[in-house]
Amino acid sequence: MTVQFDNSYARLPERFYAAVNPTAVAKPRLIRLNAPLASELGLDPDWLKSPAGLAMLAGNSLIDGAHPIATAYAGHQFGGFSPQLGDGRAILLGEIVDRHGRRRDIQLKGAGQTPFSRRGDGRAALGPVLREYILSEAMAALDVPTTRALAAVMTGETVRRETLLPGAILTRVASSHIRIGTFQYFAARGDIEALRLLADHVIARHYPDLSGREDPYLALLKAIIAAQAGLVARWMLIGFIHGVMNTDNMSVAGETIDYGPCAFMDAYDPATVFSSIDEQGRYAYANQPPIARWNLTRLAEALLPLLADEQDKAVALAQDALDDFDRQIQADMVAGFRRKLGLASEDPEDIALIRSLLETMQLGQADFTLVFRRLSEDASPLEDGRACRDLFGNPAAFDGWEGRWRERLSKEDRPDEVRQHAMRRVNPLFIPRNHRVEAVIEAAVERQDFAPFEELHAVLSRPYDRQPGREHYALPPAAHERVLATFCGT
Repeated sequence: MTVQFDNSYARLPERFYAAVNPTAVAKPRLIRLNAPLASELGLDPDWLKSPAGLAMLAGNSLIDGAHPIATAYAGHQFGGFSPQLGDGRAILLGEIVDRHGRRRDIQLKGAGQTPFSRRGDGRAALGPVLREYILSEAMAALDVPTTRALAAVMTGETVRRETLLPGAILTRVASSHIRIGTFQYFAARGDIEALRLLADHVIARHYPDLSGREDPYLALLKAIIAAQAGLVARWMLIGFIHGVMNTDNMSVAGETIDYGPCAFMDAYDPATVFSSIDEQGRYAYANQPPIARWNLTRLAEALLPLLADEQDKAVALAQDALDDFDRQIQADMVAGFRRKLGLASEDPEDIALIRSLLETMQLGQADFTLVFRRLSEDASPLEDGRACRDLFGNPAAFDGWEGRWRERLSKEDRPDEVRQHAMRRVNPLFIPRNHRVEAVIEAAVERQDFAPFEELHAVLSRPYDRQPGREHYALPPAAHERVLATFCGT
């Protein structure tokens, strides 16, 4: 099979990246190939499973047209600025134009050391590779913009973390791997030419409608702000917590990227944090919208030299653009929660109704995902809400809210079955529960048993559908199953 690789990013000046080949591994073994994604990319799944395809996925050989590079970027990590980070364990093989005409990056994560490894080994352990595969594909099934997992490969080698662990490589697919931190890298060096080249590249690749405008760089800033507002709103609507929203982990394409200590909430609590390194709760669930704005402010600062010749004018333009973020994410979240509650029209009291439910859920320690899913079942007047109220530690408080909700539903002339169907399409039954993900990783790492991984992936590929015999995957963890901390894996 002929793979038509290109690498438009490698046509930028050499200071944008370092040319580096993947480091070959001892005994590559394919764990899983995402055959539907391969076909979407125009790749032959059978070829990818062949020795030649496996060699490419493991980094043991290069395909004609591949131009492997590690990209340079900077970033604010937990608020502190690092002027040089870069791809320390990821190598971009090149780009493929998929069957829909979209240009997609093909990257190997865990493919060996690069000039940006900062004393790291450039490798990935099996556990984090499986976590990213599960989470990123689950997010795609939930219709959240995200990087994708094309393949997971064991290397036949070990990596040293706290202990020796089996090594693995993830083949990641993305619209691109350009980050807010990529702009910061050149801004920190005062490299205005590189900033302009990068901005032009991003416009051409992600926002081509902006080319030719009188203010393309301000329009680019506004487009990225809108994309991030929409993305983070979707996170909030499904209880997703990214866990490490550093500026180097925020894609200018508006995709979820870098699944490290990420997790989904079980019981609703806006202060929920899972990341073991987020000791101050900077990236807690409720902090994600303001942190997204903070990150976008850093992007605006980097773009100031392109916005206007006068500093004061550039700052004013950037501030006006940033002021739209709060309005956009608020509107997206309210509209999303309306859909989750089965509301097709707008009412001034809807925001209070949404807030009241969330407050009741927090006080009652009710499961975020199951509350909304069971409301989908209770949306008919023939139901009495018992399926949902059993989730609350204070069911009487839920009863009071439920009465207000049913009164609000009565204002809309929509058949019950239409409303219920619409609610089931936005309220998932299955999410990647932390205890399920950890159990899958334990089985794979400790016993080389990948059957639990395969079954969990199958369940999560249909998050909105009832799946007889798999109901237990929808349940929150018992007290002894709760996962309180998740880890980066680096």
